[in-house]
Amino acid sequence: MKISIYPSAVATARVLILRLITLMTEEPTRIFHIAVSGGSTPALLFDLWANEYKNITPWERLHIYWVDEMCVPATHSESNFGLTHSLLLHDTTMPAEHIHRIDGENNPVKEAIRYSGLVRKQLPFAYGVPIFDVVLLGAATDGHLASIHCGQEALLSEPFPYVSTVNPDNGKRCITMTGKVMLYAERTFFFITGKAKAPIVADIMKQGDLTPAAFVAHHGKNVELFVDKLAASML
Repeated sequence: MKISIYPSAVATARVLILRLITLMTEEPTRIFHIAVSGGSTPALLFDLWANEYKNITPWERLHIYWVDEMCVPATHSESNFGLTHSLLLHDTTMPAEHIHRIDGENNPVKEAIRYSGLVRKQLPFAYGVPIFDVVLLGAATDGHLASIHCGQEALLSEPFPYVSTVNPDNGKRCITMTGKVMLYAERTFFFITGKAKAPIVADIMKQGDLTPAAFVAHHGKNVELFVDKLAASML
């Protein structure tokens, strides 16, 4: 596990975007499969990507997937796909068939099975799971990541790539990538910014496997944390 600290959230996002683009440009004949998260933190990253780096991104060689999705239609304000599409994907040259949406409006159990089959078909397979080139994660203030909450640690070793789950705090249904896919990705990147995230960054760096975020950070094949100065303030 490696951590890199930058002066601001914007600076952190810019470094991460350039890292993703560099990975793709260093291997100009490869197709890259990247899974992204939703929420307010990656919203900044998507906005900067669209406004500053759109023209240097090899969109034709990028396939995009989602780490998790709320069980809502794509037009709903809580849709992770909707957020990514409105901020980034709607104005790129990425082929439509390279955008692999989780259909949150469908039956969640059936959709988790469908999406698991899709990623198994699209991606290389090893260690019993499909292998993403990059899985981009955040970390919540309580240490949950994707839609794997504290108390749902069984999902960290779940054999299915995606499953239906329920947020224990509000009862909302979600579809989430499971832990083994995160652990065996070629690269697992955490993007964490803001003062409110300082305790969880400190927990990841200093404590044991107390939360889903810490477990993945400690046990992933190739994990990097991209954090800003505020999120690193308790280190």
